[in-house]
Amino acid sequence: MMTKRHPRRLARWVGTSGAALVLAASGTASFAMADPAPGLDDYYDQQVTWTDCRQISDDEVGALLDQANARCAQVTVPLDYTRPGGPTIRIALSRLAAADPARRIGTLMLNHGGPAEPTLGMPLETRTYMGEVSARYDLIGMDPRFVGRSTPLDCQWPAGIWIRSAGTDRAGYDRQVAFQRDLAERCARRHGDVLPYVTTRNTARDMDVVRAVLGKRRISYLGYSYGAYLGAVYAQMFPGRTDRMVLDSAGDPRQWGPRLIGREPASERALRAWASWTAARHHEYGLGRTQHAVLATVRRIVQASSVQPLRVGSHMVDEHVVPYLVYGGVGDDRDRARATFASTVKVLDRAADGAAVAPTPELEGSLRFILSGTFSHLVSPAAAIICGDSAAPRDPEIYWEDVRRSRHRHPLFGPIMNNISPCAFWPEPPREQPTRITTRAAALIVSATGDTATTYRGARSMHRLMTGSGLLTLRGTIAHGIYGEYGNACIDAKVNAYLESGTLPTGHLTCRKPPLAETSPNPAHPS
Repeated sequence: MMTKRHPRRLARWVGTSGAALVLAASGTASFAMADPAPGLDDYYDQQVTWTDCRQISDDEVGALLDQANARCAQVTVPLDYTRPGGPTIRIALSRLAAADPARRIGTLMLNHGGPAEPTLGMPLETRTYMGEVSARYDLIGMDPRFVGRSTPLDCQWPAGIWIRSAGTDRAGYDRQVAFQRDLAERCARRHGDVLPYVTTRNTARDMDVVRAVLGKRRISYLGYSYGAYLGAVYAQMFPGRTDRMVLDSAGDPRQWGPRLIGREPASERALRAWASWTAARHHEYGLGRTQHAVLATVRRIVQASSVQPLRVGSHMVDEHVVPYLVYGGVGDDRDRARATFASTVKVLDRAADGAAVAPTPELEGSLRFILSGTFSHLVSPAAAIICGDSAAPRDPEIYWEDVRRSRHRHPLFGPIMNNISPCAFWPEPPREQPTRITTRAAALIVSATGDTATTYRGARSMHRLMTGSGLLTLRGTIAHGIYGEYGNACIDAKVNAYLESGTLPTGHLTCRKPPLAETSPNPAHPS
């Protein structure tokens, strides 16, 4: 579910039964506070030392946290919660204390999504989004296990994000099978001993240790995209330990896993909307005077890349990558985002004609994120979490048949959503079943009707499954990551009112994008 900047791309472009773990929770919401499971008392009772956040001279996030008077710490948790006396790992925290402690509401734990986005610096931007109500919360950033500063994992992949199109024929698909197998084997070689413990359920268990270490009976929570799923899992596993929860850009938790099937229609609608916007600016981009003509240009580029890769600067962009650039490019309807993608397509159009072209700065960043190993430390932990959470089919022929079937209805996006992934070759199946969400915990679910990554249909499913939740909808908008990030004053005001009062709205609340108004990203969170 993967995005606005590198590494925020993860949030938009991605979301066998083992022995039951000792902390597996009941599906019923109870407000009784259970003691830690046997053997975990030392973790729950540990004392931590809060220090400066900056670790090395070029630690930009740490320096910014220090400037804001935040403090950082590390918490020890078991690698395997069924063996609390076994190996341990360290979880990194940041805390930005409430500026108005006399009126403190509580502690707000944060998660950027991804999965596997570092969250240590998130209190800084969240404080901006919250306005005056931020003074009444301690804001907690927590890098999830094996992410950022929390015992980081890196499979040393030679490429970036693994999501690709299957291509146009069997030969292309077979290249994808080899590519995805290689990624999985690299993870198995470097981190096979810890991969079984890189899971959302274990991250939720870590969160509960952190809650106890902070001395809190209950915590509030804000999570985006995958972070919304993580929040729902935590509420399910630890009933009674959440206060106010905001789950932004939530998907259907029943569909969380390695496969992306079901996002094709939303992506196609977003592509058509972008094509109409671009056609109205033909004088600037030259991609076609009508929606139909712009879409024909996109198809021509995709077709050209299937004949031979397009040279863009130092990069070779093939039939597996071009469709993915389209998928990632149409998921934001703000003028700035649409202009960025139109400029990308303009470069690709010239490359398809055989011209020598240089990428725009934004396209250069995207291609480095996709094609180079620079971001392996971000994307390989994301794959580990997804593959560790939910089993994937192991037979490549299953994916090939799905690709062939989907291509008829969704020729551009079907081969992306149905393609094989590293999870098909993961060294062992998940040790736990995915969490079944039935909690009655209070939560405000925020969703845009045009979200291409975690669709609005998925958000409504989360709302139905979380029977104590409210749903706040941003209508007529294509966006992923809304509260504070998209720049809709109506959404921001309603979320902040909930964080301040703790009262969920009754019924379905709706906000709309202002007509003919450009919505600018929050300056604290640049695109």
